[in-house]
Amino acid sequence: MQRVLVAGITGSGKTTFARELAARAGLPFHEMDALYHGPGWVPLESFEDEVDRISAEERWVFDSHGYQQVRDLVWSRADTVVWLSYPRPVVMSRVLRRSFVRAWQGSEIFNGNTETFRDWLDPEHPVQWAWTQYEARRRDILTRFADPAYAHVRKVRLSGPWAARRWLDVARPPSA
Repeated sequence: MQRVLVAGITGSGKTTFARELAARAGLPFHEMDALYHGPGWVPLESFEDEVDRISAEERWVFDSHGYQQVRDLVWSRADTVVWLSYPRPVVMSRVLRRSFVRAWQGSEIFNGNTETFRDWLDPEHPVQWAWTQYEARRRDILTRFADPAYAHVRKVRLSGPWAARRWLDVARPPSA
């Protein structure tokens, strides 16, 4: 387990899980959204080249199975995909709580970007995205799990936060 992709819908806890896994496994962590979004939420021109460069390295953890333009690339280079396949109520409670705190505090997320309550009206906002794209993301990941092109990839499906905590403890126990 040297090249790990953490998949799931927005709000499932991919970044938190991926950071913890990377720390326990001693692997470099990369936040896909921070590679994609520059200041002002503008997509970075360097995104695809940067993901290509990082995913060609021997060891990494990405906290997303990728934006459409890099998804096939990172899947083909991963040796493990961990899917946080949580029920919609779990996802929605997490994304609502996270977005509320971010908007209330006005804290920087990455690259100078912040969330506001006004942003919640945008169809691309995480709260709306998690609701509208939940089933489509599940279908996409299920399709990739069954795709022979990814037969080389170890696939792990975790059905709830308790399963994720347990898997982290078994897969990579905390260092003493």
